[in-house]
Amino acid sequence: MKSAFFSRARRPLATALLAALLSFSVVADSDIRYSPNFKGTDINEFINIVGMNLKKTIIVDPQVRGRINVRSYDMLTEEQYYQFFLNVLQVYGFAVVEMESGILKVVRDKDAKTSNIPVVGDEAPGYGDEMVTRVVPVRNVSVRELAPLLRQFVNQGGGGHVVNYDPSNVIMMTGPAALVNRLVDIIQRVDKAGDQELEILKLNFASAAEIVRILESIYRTQNRGEQPDFLVPRIVADERTNSVIVSGEAQARQRVIELARRLDAELQTSGNTRVFYLKYAKAEDLVPVLTGVSDSIAAEAQGAQQSGQPAPRRAAGGRSISIEAHADSNSLVITAQPDMMRSLEDVVRQLDIRRAQVLVEAIIVEVFDGNGTDFGVQWLNANGGGTNFTGTNTIPIVNIAAGAAQASQITRGTTTQSRDPTTGELITTTTPDTNRDYSGLAQALQGLNGALLGFYNGNWAAILQAVRTSTNSNVLATPHITTMDNQEAIFLVGQEVPIITGSSLGSNNTNPFQQVQRQEVGIKLKVTPQINEGDAVQLVIEQEVSSIGGATAVDITINKREIKTTVMADDGATIVLGGLIDEDVQESESKVPLLGDIPVLGHLFKSTSVSKRKRNLMVFIRATIVRDGNAINGISKQKYNFIRAEQIKRDQEGIRLMPQTRQAILPEWDDSLKLPPSFEEFMQQQEPQPPAGQPKP
Repeated sequence: MKSAFFSRARRPLATALLAALLSFSVVADSDIRYSPNFKGTDINEFINIVGMNLKKTIIVDPQVRGRINVRSYDMLTEEQYYQFFLNVLQVYGFAVVEMESGILKVVRDKDAKTSNIPVVGDEAPGYGDEMVTRVVPVRNVSVRELAPLLRQFVNQGGGGHVVNYDPSNVIMMTGPAALVNRLVDIIQRVDKAGDQELEILKLNFASAAEIVRILESIYRTQNRGEQPDFLVPRIVADERTNSVIVSGEAQARQRVIELARRLDAELQTSGNTRVFYLKYAKAEDLVPVLTGVSDSIAAEAQGAQQSGQPAPRRAAGGRSISIEAHADSNSLVITAQPDMMRSLEDVVRQLDIRRAQVLVEAIIVEVFDGNGTDFGVQWLNANGGGTNFTGTNTIPIVNIAAGAAQASQITRGTTTQSRDPTTGELITTTTPDTNRDYSGLAQALQGLNGALLGFYNGNWAAILQAVRTSTNSNVLATPHITTMDNQEAIFLVGQEVPIITGSSLGSNNTNPFQQVQRQEVGIKLKVTPQINEGDAVQLVIEQEVSSIGGATAVDITINKREIKTTVMADDGATIVLGGLIDEDVQESESKVPLLGDIPVLGHLFKSTSVSKRKRNLMVFIRATIVRDGNAINGISKQKYNFIRAEQIKRDQEGIRLMPQTRQAILPEWDDSLKLPPSFEEFMQQQEPQPPAGQPKP
């Protein structure tokens, strides 16, 4: 055994001689022991001496400076000597990074974590103060919560470093192997404490949902705030398989499972009665559905018995099932065996859900533009001959002449005398002159539309009539309606118009009797929505816009535009249901043969009428799915504020000739719930308040 003693060396030559002697001793003896002793030695000389003794190539960072004082009274092996070297550097704030080629780098401790430190695992974790990097997966706890705890054991300003990666739930650590191994041991202990496996308990008699409700109420009454999360079990019911799923710490799981097994006991009777209070569905509508389900289950069990297969437990008793609806409380009263009760309860739970609603908004736009021109000349001779034209805006000259002739005649009065048969006196009776009758002329001219110029000279008379008409209309209607899923809704804004459908006379052709039927005229929207599994809505739509066209010799005419269709629309999308683009041009000419064809002068013997009409009609619709109360409340608030804004605008504009009159305005939207006052507050409001400045009695 060879002992190597190092004194304080100030000259490079002495250091080289000592290193040479040590090298010679290592070659000569393979079981060399080292007794290092350095006092006031420069750290670079210390690193060189160790490198020569261990035959290691060491690269020293230029920032590695200082002097060391260390002494060992034990004889160290080569492995211990290397660990001693690492320990000394670690104490003085430096670290050794070993490269794959075997070369050692001495750097500052805080720079070591960014160097090429080897990544180790469970097979070769390293030991001592050698710098390593290790990745540890965590299975049962969150690394986001675990990483801050581990950083308290690591000098983050030095060579130690702890980083958590949430997507993979792993922790990456860098530092001396001894420190890293210590942190790995802590992680394994904490990760084992957070172990939360799953256990599934299948029930035979009780309902899984009911058992979970009982267990949750038991643990809810306990003070969970004093227990860590991993000691609190999580309980979930799988109603499809009638099983209870328990997650948590092993002992906590066992307590829950043992209690659930005790509760899963067969009842003394083969049936029980329960009352289900419905939240959304209607009790009367669910009775036929539940009756059909129970009959199907009973028939299936009976068929299994007849075929020799093991029948379910529900078929053993053979008891009848009773399903009744209580309309006043909207509840179901069901009497059945426990397993049948569980099946019916699952059906009720899935059917008693809040159904979505659909807001259907229709937009009807019609733009109409019509122009017409009429021009004609008519003449007449008193002795015979002339022209006479009839049309929409043309008044026949014959009607005007007949009315004028009737208006020009005056009937003179007459005087008659007679004697009274009783007294014999002479009685004179005078009939006054009859005034001119203008009724025929007025009737002929009441259809005048446009300009009329007429003249007569002797036996000749003529009229010139010209008119130009222009019609523009822009109709916009936006009916909207909200309805439940698969429920028909009807929206009508209009009036009921009486229409004669038949008539009959009584005896002797007296007391006529007429049959009248009233027909709805206006804007009508009938829609039945069906919400699919996604965000699409199928709509069965009947859209009708009707109006009174005018009167005929028999009755009235009704203009009607109707669409019946079934469409598929996305939630909130606007689609076009249909439309009409109509353009009509008509030219009408009435003339005297041959004379009407003469250039220029031919206009004196003819009447011309030209009309042009263009109509654009489009119908759009938008369906919006409303699944919760907050959404319908927001839509209602938007519509409410729109109407209120219109009222405020009308109030600001004022009423013509009544400037000081205020118009009705809706109050501001307030969806908050205001509780009624307490008894004391109500009594205080009823007490008379004293005048200002006087104390209360």
